[in-house]
Amino acid sequence: MRRVAGLRREELAQLAGVSIAHYTRLEQGRSDSVSDEILDAVGAALRLDNDELSYLRRIARRPAPCAAGSSQVPPNLRYLLESFVLTPALVVGRHTQIVGWNRLAVGVFGDFPALPDERRTFSHLLFTEPATRELHSTGWERAAREHVAHLRVLLGRYRGDSALAAHIEGMREVSADFDRLWAEHSVARLRSRTCVLQHPTVGELTLHGELTAL
Repeated sequence: MRRVAGLRREELAQLAGVSIAHYTRLEQGRSDSVSDEILDAVGAALRLDNDELSYLRRIARRPAPCAAGSSQVPPNLRYLLESFVLTPALVVGRHTQIVGWNRLAVGVFGDFPALPDERRTFSHLLFTEPATRELHSTGWERAAREHVAHLRVLLGRYRGDSALAAHIEGMREVSADFDRLWAEHSVARLRSRTCVLQHPTVGELTLHGELTAL
């Protein structure tokens, strides 16, 4: 009788059409030259979606040197932010730090500019700020789960970024909820979402958000 759910290593290797020795090296991160064909076969055996397969391809290979992310918002982008008078808008860095915003974003999401720089991140807002949890109300679990899954996408994309890795480890230490969701190993790029917020002043707000890479 099987004690745990899922495929055994031998079964997965057979389904993917690779040797057990080759799959074991892949599992241990020792197959830097593995082909996309083999990774696609493993992904098909695991029934990975596109985001999960992209993550597998990134972590299966040695990380490339990663330049530090910038926390400066170019003047033209800052002007664009301020031009949105009917839409809350934010500029977010690679480890969810909020580096730019307009007045309406502060009005909707609270006085996050007053937070110390190291805590002015979406991760900290969602997992350590009670006001943000109350703002999301019954939708908080979904928002938190999507956020953590997107962070894992970023970790695969920027594997050489020590600040991103430190951010994730720091969040696991300060939030049991973050640690719980991180342990689920969900991988999903956040592109757009609709959320219902319970604003303390204006009541219920339904917002549709788009995440655009610059």
